Amino acid sequence: MKVLVTSDSHGKASLLAKIVEQEKADYVIHCGDFCTEKKQLPSVAMTVVRGNCDFEEVANEAEVNLAGYRFYVTHGHRYQVKNSLLPLSLLAQEKEADIVCFGHSHFPLCEQEGRKVFLNPGSIQSPRGYTVPTYAIVHLNKDRHIKVNYFEPNGNGVPNLGGSFLL
Repeated sequence: MKVLVTSDSHGKASLLAKIVEQEKADYVIHCGDFCTEKKQLPSVAMTVVRGNCDFEEVANEAEVNLAGYRFYVTHGHRYQVKNSLLPLSLLAQEKEADIVCFGHSHFPLCEQEGRKVFLNPGSIQSPRGYTVPTYAIVHLNKDRHIKVNYFEPNGNGVPNLGGSFLL
């Protein structure tokens, strides 16, 4: 299964729609700060959560099961992700999440802690602390191996980000 994970599009609904169309993922996760009306988001199988800049009535956080993996999705500002992943780590244990997707920092991050992967796709609109805008593609396999790759909005791969993980 192919999952597109994005965040912090900050009103660029047309850019998000372009990425969704070019990737043709089985499922889309948006980690908040879409900053547009929800009805302007692509009409695909999607989980979207509210970021600190969103005023639309969507959930603050979400849990979704995909291909036998449990995702926990949040924006990240509620957990001080700019300082530490510890609050998210404790939450992941409580929620029994396999993959925790979050935004807010606009900085791409993908790391494994035990049998959990923490994934920030960066920002497709305004990167901070990284040279290019990014989003992530997660490939889920039934053998508990996942592969995460990062891309620029034009579809070019971003080297040295992502990786392969055994959960």
